[in-house]
Amino acid sequence: MLIQRPAASRGHTHAGWLDSRHSFSFGHYHDPQWTGFGALRVLNEDRVAPAAGFAEHGHANMEILSWVLQGALAHRDSTGAGGVIRPGELQRMSAGHGIRHSEMNATRDAPVHFLQIWLQPDRSNREPGYAQQGFAAETLAQGWTLLAAPADDAGDSALPLHAMARVWAWRPVAAAQAVLVLRAPRAWLQVARGALLANAIALDTGDGLGLRDERRLDVRVPAAADLLLLELL
Repeated sequence: MLIQRPAASRGHTHAGWLDSRHSFSFGHYHDPQWTGFGALRVLNEDRVAPAAGFAEHGHANMEILSWVLQGALAHRDSTGAGGVIRPGELQRMSAGHGIRHSEMNATRDAPVHFLQIWLQPDRSNREPGYAQQGFAAETLAQGWTLLAAPADDAGDSALPLHAMARVWAWRPVAAAQAVLVLRAPRAWLQVARGALLANAIALDTGDGLGLRDERRLDVRVPAAADLLLLELL
């Protein structure tokens, strides 16, 4: 089964410094038809103005990922961890039994544009933690690249994840086609940029596609694109 989520149908928060689009219910936006997809609870597309951002606040019992599309995002948290995340880098914050953090635009001259993903953790009340990892542009352009997965499945190149999910990215730079065999009963494809066909469904920038009990994902991309896929185990 294929479930389409057109970009224009998403929730929207505009706060001057923040322009955020919500694929699922979040904050003041609530749609009972869109409260999550398996372990995927939140998928926001955020644009944050220069020198602005999310001031320190708290979370618990959630795996939170940030995938930067453009600009630079500065992270600080109560474990003492911090870093600046740029395009091609994935941030994982395990909120565990409780963490406080801030996410700020690291520059004063350009917006930062990123996807924020919340996943239900595999168990509650872990120790909070933080990690980030970069992926070469050449690798991301070649085909689906595994960004994060449960520790037993992550190998040497992907971030270990405390959630039953695998996270993939693909950034084709020219006309391309790729088939990914799906090993999970659910998956979510998010089009960050570009137009494409996914299992014969036409998608454009900002669109999402839920896959339920599909055995494979066949993507055909006529031009440059930026894609994120979550396999939900």
